[in-house]
Amino acid sequence: MTKTALVTGGARGIGRACALALADSGFDIALVDLLEKEMQATARDIEARGRRTLSFQADVSDFAHAHAIVEQVDAKWGQLDVLLNNAGAPNPKPILQISEAEFDRTIAVNLKSCFNFIHAAAPIMLKQDTGGRIISISSINALSGGVTSAVSKHAYAAAKAGILGLTRSLAKELGPKVSVNAICPGVIATDLLRGLLGEREAQLTAGIALGRVGTPEDIASIVRYLAVDAHMYMTGQHFVVDGFQWSC
Repeated sequence: MTKTALVTGGARGIGRACALALADSGFDIALVDLLEKEMQATARDIEARGRRTLSFQADVSDFAHAHAIVEQVDAKWGQLDVLLNNAGAPNPKPILQISEAEFDRTIAVNLKSCFNFIHAAAPIMLKQDTGGRIISISSINALSGGVTSAVSKHAYAAAKAGILGLTRSLAKELGPKVSVNAICPGVIATDLLRGLLGEREAQLTAGIALGRVGTPEDIASIVRYLAVDAHMYMTGQHFVVDGFQWSC
């Protein structure tokens, strides 16, 4: 039986790698992103694998738009098996430099977006005989605070920590039919992060036990596991995928 997944921030980086991994596992994929050109390229790669795609250019912080997207996916495909909340944006500004609008935007894109899409998807998953899986991308910064050598600071760390609270609470609310888990990536070499890392990559790598920064495929592998494994007995958990970053 074909399954479906909705991936926010699916145009590039971690979202793209996860979308392709899920397509390889037999999922049809709905993509949500602001980057139309990159999203269409990812959609073509999914279709080349023999899977169906839907694409939605949207700001994930918009509650009404999130609901409209999920409703369209349900209307087109009649099911939604996996929701991957991946969309996010860094914010490296310290407390004495950040504006209120910048703080609010960081929370909206990274945390409120998860609420928006879960609020829309949960009723569909709860009605399905097979339930559903919700996976949200948090960050190691949710645990470390995102200070010193981190490329994002307090606003981003607060938003990503909020995802962990949302995950634990909704695992209780939506169980047993819907599992809700989160992933905390460490330093992942996406196109976006490469520009922020610059010369600091060597400094960060020196504090990682596995001696390298991560790849989007490192995250995709655990997303695929959480989405696919038929007998998974885990919910309300967060999974740290950081190569054991002991200096952060």
